[in-house]
Order: sequence, then C-alpha cells, then structure tokens
Amino acid sequence: MTLENVLQTRAEGKCELCGATDGLRVMQVGPGTEGTPETSVLVCGTCDAQIAGSSEVDINHWRCLNESMWSQEPAVQVTAWRMLTRLSGEDWARSLLDMLYLEDGVLAWAQDNGAEDGAVDAVVHKDCNGVVLAQGDTVTLIKDLNVKGAGFTAKRGTAVRGISLVDDNAAHIEGRVSGQRIVILTEFVKKTA
Repeated sequence: MTLENVLQTRAEGKCELCGATDGLRVMQVGPGTEGTPETSVLVCGTCDAQIAGSSEVDINHWRCLNESMWSQEPAVQVTAWRMLTRLSGEDWARSLLDMLYLEDGVLAWAQDNGAEDGAVDAVVHKDCNGVVLAQGDTVTLIKDLNVKGAGFTAKRGTAVRGISLVDDNAAHIEGRVSGQRIVILTEFVKKTA
C-alpha cells in the first residue's frame, strides 16, 4: 500500500486540516522526515500552497484548525500548531494556540525549525535578559515606547501576547499593542514565564 493510500484511508479522503476533498496530496512535516504516515499529512492544494508560502495566507481559511488541531495524529497536531503560531497575531488563533496541548515530544517537533539542517546562521531572538524568544511567546515591555506613526505610547509593563519573530533581524519582533501591530526592539522586552 502506498503512502498516499494509507493517508487517504486514515483521513477518509479529506484534507486533514480543512476537510476539503479536491486536489489532495501528501505533505511531509519536516524537518528531517522520511516519508512515513507518522510524519506526513494529507492536505488539499489550498492548505499546501499557503503552508509552503507559494500562496498568500487566507486567515479565514485557517479557522478550520479549530477542529483539526484536536486530531490524534501528531503530524496533524504539529502542522496545526505551526499554522496557529504563524497566525498568532490574530486573537482567535492565539486563543486556539493557548488551548492546544501537545505532548513534550510533539511540541519539540513542532518547534523544530530545521536550524540543524544547514542553517548555520539561523537568527536567534533574545529579550533584554538574553532569554531566547520563540514565535507565539508573551513578552512585557520594560520601558515606555513612542509608537511612530500610530500616535500613542506603549506603556512599560504592557503585555504583548503571541509575538511574531522577524526572520531576518534578531533585534526585531512584532506584536499587537492597543490593537495595532507594531515592530518592537527585543532590547525593550522581557519574556513572561
């Protein structure tokens, strides 16, 4: 039996993320996966393109994760966690991410960004105390920050939930403060436990 047939049977002929039945394909959940049912997910073309970044992310399409994140399949859980983390600037996605429980090994897999696969110069974001920040973390501002162009000051002590890391700049993160998505320097934040 082929990998695709095994996944078709497991998923009952539907995308394991959104439930679509057209254009299904096998997606490896990396890094370092070897093409087994345990490390693969059956996805539709829409989900595949948005995960891979070859298509713009349709935020509302991913509301389907409200159901699929409860899958018993670790590969589906990992994929759901990663997409919710990417969408953590949205309140609904952050709420789902807060509810999602993953076993320690599955969480480590979800957080593995493939840095050991040759990305020697991977960007590492650290707060003012040198603590490594991860996508979706909550941080607290350690000083008042004037937000240029938005006309307000982000006050010291403000919690910024569900941060996004700026891929090419270790000194910058993004988060929502007073309903506005802003870029924040990592030297002005402290990770919240």
